[in-house]
Amino acid sequence: MSNHNEKYEKLAEVIKAHKEQKGALMPVLQEAQNIFGCVSEDVQKIIAEGLGVTLSEVYGVATFYSQFSLQPKGQYVAGVCLGTACYVKNSQKVLDKLCSELGIQPGQTTADGLFTVQATRCLGACGLAPVMMINDDVYGRLTEAEVPAIIAKYKAS
Repeated sequence: MSNHNEKYEKLAEVIKAHKEQKGALMPVLQEAQNIFGCVSEDVQKIIAEGLGVTLSEVYGVATFYSQFSLQPKGQYVAGVCLGTACYVKNSQKVLDKLCSELGIQPGQTTADGLFTVQATRCLGACGLAPVMMINDDVYGRLTEAEVPAIIAKYKAS
């Protein structure tokens, strides 16, 4: 699915398949996210026109639900929990170190497309506070001193 036009053709098929359904916006956004890796403004416009809804309605749903991204995410999505249990155990310092190591802020992706940093809410691993997840890998009881070695491991792979 690397061909740019193929992706837009696939999106058109998805819109056509869901157009007459009630509540079509969510499944169409989910499929668009799968196709493009994000729901950029141009994709949102196509969805709005195709479903006969306003762009602001599409944008509102895309920004409300955390599973949608408006920009492409990196190969590795690093989320640092800022929920209460993690926060009181200095997860903000872990997040700050991660950002300084990668040279980006939360919500941004590195120029090489390798990492996206996210500040998240509870990851459900409070007993391991503070916690960072990189894709499906969980790192618990972290200190900011451990962050560079963890990042280096992903850069090397």
